[in-house]
Amino acid sequence: MTHKRPSRVPAVDAVLFDLGKVLLDWDPRYFYRDVFGGDEQALERFVAEVVTMEWLRELDTGTPVGRAIAEHQRRFPAYAEMIAMWPEGWPHMLRGEIAGSVEILTELRERGMRLYSLTNFSTDTFPIARSRFPFLSWFEDVVMSGEHGITKPDPRIYRIAIERCRLAPGQTVFVDDLQANVL
Repeated sequence: MTHKRPSRVPAVDAVLFDLGKVLLDWDPRYFYRDVFGGDEQALERFVAEVVTMEWLRELDTGTPVGRAIAEHQRRFPAYAEMIAMWPEGWPHMLRGEIAGSVEILTELRERGMRLYSLTNFSTDTFPIARSRFPFLSWFEDVVMSGEHGITKPDPRIYRIAIERCRLAPGQTVFVDDLQANVL
């Protein structure tokens, strides 16, 4: 009888984290709920029709906020005033950290794991988040969509992260909140 040796699973060498909804609790509703005076139906219609994933991606690709707002106001003139509030409201959309995830990040850091971030994030707003959450400085590198003009799940952003962070994909754990972003 021959024994087949189990194939070895490579050891995890690095962890690559998304930020929004993984480590950071961010949602436009946190700010706009008061703007809509608690009218949940109007708020949900605004989020579904105006503050769409497509518009957020546009911001996350590095489109200047002023230009993106002006273009969006032309598309949605009935909401022009609310769209104009985006820059002042953005810090209020960032409610806080996601405690359980940050605990895992802390444990990995204490164990000496290589930590990186790959995130769809605007270069205009990232400094706000970084100033509020010291754990964002724990990453050896943050690959931000706004720096490159491309967002997840575009394969090019993953290649940039792999190269820039010197990642071995088979030895890297990627943590993201959206299934579409996990290749």
